[in-house]
Amino acid sequence: MNIGLVAHDAKKKLMQNLCIAYKGIFGKHDLYATATTGRLIEEVTNLSVHKYLAGHLGGVQQLASEVENNDIDMVIFLRDPLNPKKHDPDIHNIMSLCDMHNIPIATNLATAELLILALDRGDLSWREMYKK
Repeated sequence: MNIGLVAHDAKKKLMQNLCIAYKGIFGKHDLYATATTGRLIEEVTNLSVHKYLAGHLGGVQQLASEVENNDIDMVIFLRDPLNPKKHDPDIHNIMSLCDMHNIPIATNLATAELLILALDRGDLSWREMYKK
């Protein structure tokens, strides 16, 4: 499965720790991330990550395009709700596209862990049929 990973600056360390904790599960899937998030994940996990541009330079829009084309199966977007970003409309666009295309999305650690564990159990295998 293709997993999109994005983290606001204040949540990048949390994303790194999440990827360390679930490295075994993530290693079985294809990871896609914005540039800095992807680099930081690779540094701490040695996992291979397909990297888009930096989020504020269009990486969030690149991910949105993949979501819109139904090429991403799950998104973990650890966002910082206390510090709005200039590219917040792009973030809301990803969430809307995930809703439109029935792509599971997590915006906090609790939901991210639930989705990762569901992924490991095979609970998201319906995505393969949905994409056909």
